[in-house]
Parts: sequence; C-alpha cells; structure tokens
Amino acid sequence: MNLRACTLFLFALLHFAFPRSLAAPQSVTSAPVASPKPADDRVKLNVDLVLLDAQVVQRKTARIVGNLKREDFVLREDGVQQQITQFGQDSLPLSVILLVDRGGCLDPFSNQVRQATLDALERLKPTDEVALMAFADTADLIKGFRYDRRMIADALDRLPPHDENAGHCFNRAFYEAAKFMGEAGNPAGRRVIIMITGITKSFDCHPGPSGEETRNEVLESGAVVCGLVPITAEQRLENGIIGGAATVAGVFKANTLSLGQLAEETGGEIFSAKAPDLDAAFSNLIDHLRNRYTIGFVSSNTKRDGTYRKLKLEVAPAIQKREGDVVVKTRRGYKAAKGAKT
Repeated sequence: MNLRACTLFLFALLHFAFPRSLAAPQSVTSAPVASPKPADDRVKLNVDLVLLDAQVVQRKTARIVGNLKREDFVLREDGVQQQITQFGQDSLPLSVILLVDRGGCLDPFSNQVRQATLDALERLKPTDEVALMAFADTADLIKGFRYDRRMIADALDRLPPHDENAGHCFNRAFYEAAKFMGEAGNPAGRRVIIMITGITKSFDCHPGPSGEETRNEVLESGAVVCGLVPITAEQRLENGIIGGAATVAGVFKANTLSLGQLAEETGGEIFSAKAPDLDAAFSNLIDHLRNRYTIGFVSSNTKRDGTYRKLKLEVAPAIQKREGDVVVKTRRGYKAAKGAKT
C-alpha cells in the first residue's frame, strides 16, 4: 500500500473509529490486557520520602546545567515551600525500555533508526539494562531486561514486521511497558521508557486501559517517558492527520493519549530529527538521561489522605541570573499515601 492509499485508508479508519471512540465504554471486562486497578488507588507512595528525578537545561540551547547544589533549588508542594533533605547528581544505572511502533502508514524504524539505536546502546554503561517491546494493535515483549547489548541487538532483528493496517495503541503500549518496568533489576536506578514512533498522539484502543489508567500506571512505575521521532515529509503528513483528528476528538471527550503530555508530566523529552541527525539525537537523549539530579523531601503536609499533590521545582533566582533562562524537567506531582502510618 503506497502513502496515498494508506492515507485514504487512515481517513476511512478515523471516519468509522471516531464515533465509536465517543461511545466507547471507559472500562471493558473482556480487555485482553490485565485489568488495571481503580485510578483512585494508583500512584501512591508507601513511604513519606518523595524522590524526584530532575534535569536542568537552558531553554534556548538545550545545554545541560550541571554542578548545581542543594541550595540552588526551590521546591514547592501545592504552593508551600518544602525542605530538600536528599540531594545528589550520581551516575545512577539506567533501566531502559525501548518501545518500537510497528503500526500505521509508515514504518518509523528504518535501517537508519536501527543503526542510531545500536550506536546509542554502545553509549550505555555495563550497569545499565535494556528491554525491548514492540506495539501496534497490541504490545509485545521481545526481550526482557538484559545487560548484554548483543542480546538486545539480536532482538532488534526479531521485531515484528511493520503492519500498515494496524493502529498505534499508545494506551496498551505504555500501560504494558509501565507494568513491565517492575521487572527492572536496578531498583535504585533511573527508569526510562523510550518510544520510537512517527506520531505523537493516538486514540485509545478498545478494549484496553483508558488513557487516564495508563497515565497512572506510568506515574506509579516512576519511569521517565521520552520519545524519538524520525522526521520525513510522509511522517509529518501522517502525524498531522492523526494529531488533528485526536485534537478534535478530544473536544468531544473521546479518549486519546499524547506522548508529549506523558513526557512533560514525567520530566522526559521528545527528540525529533531527520535521518542524518538521528544518531546525534539519540546520543543526546542518553546524555540527558545521565545528567539528572536526585532530589528528596518529606512533605510538610503530614495528612495521609491519598490526595494528588502538585509539585513545582525551580532553580533559585541567582541561578537564573547566572545561567540565563533555564527550565527544570521533572515530574509535576504525586499521590500521597493513604491510611495510618506504619
């Protein structure tokens, strides 16, 4: 199927899927994936210590700002300033899930993307572990967490073939990836889900977890969501069609999921690049994951009420003046523990 025919097919698919998505139930008992727990019981901390994984970059240049100290940060929870009790910029090991899109009109995993992925794997440290998953209409584990890069490289050769008639089921993909993150062998390391895809928004696939249930699963896993989007003229067209349709559908309360929103809420990044720049983009992504701060605090709000609490982490005014306009990337909130302290 050529791009023109695939685009026409996509329009037809959206024409029929759009009204169904509006009427689709929020939960389906016959879902092929494991039934998620109720959203109210998710993203809870079982201890009072809250840990943040943060990155500081210059807004215009994306240059990483390193060598900051504890007193260079200001942390607020629901508007109330908090005391930072733990701080470090250690080279923590990474637990990375590569999540490769195999659906849609175009295959985002070209030979150039594959080579950029292999090159990025070589930049990882021996203590870093990698798992490989593929998704389209379903999400499938290709290789579990491994420290041996050769095993992951071999697994890349066993990815399912691209299926231009399949969908981009972000909700199933991120939900299953977040669940599998519990198998990571680096409990104190940085957890990362890197999605390789040509689009940045998708409709929720039914039956399956809703976008909100997926979001909660990702937040509870503690993973940072990042994206690598290979840019071509054809990719721009498909992304524009699906993104536009998803935006309109959202006005009518249809369920959609955004890669950009997940990245923003977890403190991750999306790197978009043309073929000649893919290797540099992937390498920059890995470098950014390395240079992050670990910040811990115990909330001044001692209520264990299970409420969602908004976080805002900033650098002190003196750092803004010294470094210029900088942005802090970290998660934007957490759900407090509920019940008596044990």
